[in-house]
Amino acid sequence: MRTPAFTTTPARGTGAGVGHAAPALGPLGLFTVLLGAALPLIDFFIVNVALPTIDHDLAAGPAMLELVVAGYGLSYAVLLVLGGRLGDLFGRRRLFLAGMAAFGVTSLACGLAPDAWTLVGARVAQGASAALMLPQVLATIHSSTTGARRAKALSLYGATAGLAMVAGQILGGVLVAANVAGSGWRAIFLVNVPVAVAGLLLAVRTVPETRSERPAPVDVPGTLLLGLALLTLLAPLTEGRAAGWPLWTWVALAIFPFAAGAFWWVELRADRRGRTPLVPPSLLGLVSLRRGLALVLPFSIGFGGFMFVIAVALQQGLRMSAVVSGLALVPMAVAFFGASLAGPRLVRRWGTRIVTAGALVQALGIGLLALAAWGSWPGLSAWSLLPGMAVAGLGQGLQLPVLFRVVLSEVPADRAGVGSGVMVTTQQSALALGVATLGSLFLSLSASGSMGTALTVTLLIQVAAVLLTALMSLRLPRTVS
Repeated sequence: MRTPAFTTTPARGTGAGVGHAAPALGPLGLFTVLLGAALPLIDFFIVNVALPTIDHDLAAGPAMLELVVAGYGLSYAVLLVLGGRLGDLFGRRRLFLAGMAAFGVTSLACGLAPDAWTLVGARVAQGASAALMLPQVLATIHSSTTGARRAKALSLYGATAGLAMVAGQILGGVLVAANVAGSGWRAIFLVNVPVAVAGLLLAVRTVPETRSERPAPVDVPGTLLLGLALLTLLAPLTEGRAAGWPLWTWVALAIFPFAAGAFWWVELRADRRGRTPLVPPSLLGLVSLRRGLALVLPFSIGFGGFMFVIAVALQQGLRMSAVVSGLALVPMAVAFFGASLAGPRLVRRWGTRIVTAGALVQALGIGLLALAAWGSWPGLSAWSLLPGMAVAGLGQGLQLPVLFRVVLSEVPADRAGVGSGVMVTTQQSALALGVATLGSLFLSLSASGSMGTALTVTLLIQVAAVLLTALMSLRLPRTVS
């Protein structure tokens, strides 16, 4: 299959022209794209601690609150691969700027929403904006760095991604409690506006432009079928419990395998004919990408479910304030960040076995949390959670950045947008799936018994899943570039 050649166009001030070597991504440019990576992930989780106040102010109800969370996650997941393809086609810097600007505008719309339905619509638009911006981050890093600089940049990306997912709930708790100028929950969205403006100003001057010289056109059938497959899986799983499992949820779940099968058939057919489908099946021929994605999926399911469950358990079960429930996650964030920064040095010495070690450490941490929940509920405090949170965060930080490196290690630079789009789609879909599955299990168990028991059972199930990923990690390539 013919692959398009790769070239670059100059960013302002780079002096690089078409056909020249790719302009390097400098430290300030790296900071800027990492800021763009953090914003969408923070906003996926920041809502968790604000749901009670949104319910109170907008009389939203459980089903509508699910839509506030799910609307963002669905549009985000469905459009991520398309966002990566558009970056390859029109320029990654250009799409990054468009996505950042749209994210700021839609965040403002969320913060000013007068009712629940308006908030849901703005959240869907916000997710679509994030899908334009996020794939350009990894694609830019992959196409404008090499060697040790790329390894460090990917480690920082992994650290940023993990920290953003934890920091979202911490920041959300602080902002809701601060109630700046009486803004309440609205501050969690309005805070994005000045950050987006700053990101735009920085990106214009510091982020190099990269694109494929002969980019493939948008794969319309593949895009529509991927969207249908994700929608028919995630929508019923996220909305089903709150809506009482109406008929449409079962119809959607029945359609999912046919939509997924049709998507794969269309992509395989296009790949064999020499065209470039939305998700080229030939990419899965890369052992590192295939096996890396097989671990990103369960890791993200567990992470998304854990963050949702712990927010509900602490706020609704233990009546902790938004600030205290957010601060309970600080040890996890600090340990995750420290482990992520140590990752490149550890990988040079131990290779991908550091992922196996990280999974075992994470399982120990979650086990400590389950033990604390079982023994101390309802007297569980943030202090009693500290050891488990720190150990779990350490284990997570040893895994995620390395998995990102593994997935992208063999992807050609001209397919950086496609590769990063596939990876972040897998990650985002799995985060939403984790909220839908582990979250629904936890809420169902809570409704029929003690929330402390429900938390313990949910955490023990996650321990079993993490131990399974530890075994799966033994199949990763021993070294990673």
